[in-house]
This record gives sequence, structure tokens and C-alpha cells, in this order.
Amino acid sequence: MSRVGERQKFIRHWMDETGEAEIDMHAVARMAIKMGWQAPPPVTEEDRLAKLFKDAARQDIRRDDKTGRPYRGYHAFLKKTTEGQLAFSYIGIDDPKAKPENFRKACVLRREQSIDDQLQLRLDQLHWNDTRSLEQQVEVLPADLEFDVEIRLSSMDTKGEGEEDEDP
Repeated sequence: MSRVGERQKFIRHWMDETGEAEIDMHAVARMAIKMGWQAPPPVTEEDRLAKLFKDAARQDIRRDDKTGRPYRGYHAFLKKTTEGQLAFSYIGIDDPKAKPENFRKACVLRREQSIDDQLQLRLDQLHWNDTRSLEQQVEVLPADLEFDVEIRLSSMDTKGEGEEDEDP
């Protein structure tokens, strides 16, 4: 069994032992440590600081000068390190030196994440409905989001026509 599989099995064990339906992962970890599980090594200072920079980059939302629409200032893409490992690298979207192929990689990566999210949502909805009575079933939501995206884009374009945009 994989380590992830072992952890998943332990989560179910924790639920069985505690009778809880809502899972507190810190409580799961405490029980695991008491039962002899080894905690992973501590994160280095460099790793903690790099995570803070990654978080800051992800939260950098800017406004387009022409349209006023928000956009992300930095985009992550996968790149091979000198050791041949894949790691995330970032580009500044307004940097004229940023390569289009790296921005495209970042866009494809984000799109793939959206597809994975939609697939998992559909599988979760189908499982829920398959294991419930008709009264408890939920509507399977459409996966085609293009219409929703167009509506939100359109609502951004109509800002300023009688509405004031709030500064974050």
C-alpha cells in the first residue's frame, strides 16, 4: 500500500475511533503520532520563506489599465531543474522578457487543473446520487463553464455604468 493509501486508511480509522463525521486533520495527526507514526522532517527556513513568496505571487491581482479587469501578476509553470526534476517556476505577466511559451504552459496547467476539478466534481456527484435515495439526490451540475465565464466577463465590462467599483 502506498504512503498516501496508508494515510487515507488512517483517516478512516480515526473516524471509526472518534465517531466524528467532520475530520480535524490536526486531531488525526495527533492520534497518529501517539500511535507511533513518524512526523516528516521540519521544513527549512528557505522552504518556509519560498512558500510565503509563492503565496504572495499567487495573491498578486492587478487591474488592466484599459478595461479595469483583474488579472494575476504572476503565473506558475513546470520547468526542469538542472538535476532533471520538475519544479514550478514563475513569470511576471507584465515583464516584457517573459516568454510566450512559458505563459502558454502556465495557461495549459491552469486549464488542466480546472478539468481535473470538473472531473472529480462529476465523480463525487455521481457517487453521492448513486448511494442516496431519490429525495437526497442532488442535481448534476453542468461542466461547460463557457457561458458562466462570458456572463462574468460581461458584468465586468458593464461596471462603471451607474455602478462604482470598490477598491480592495
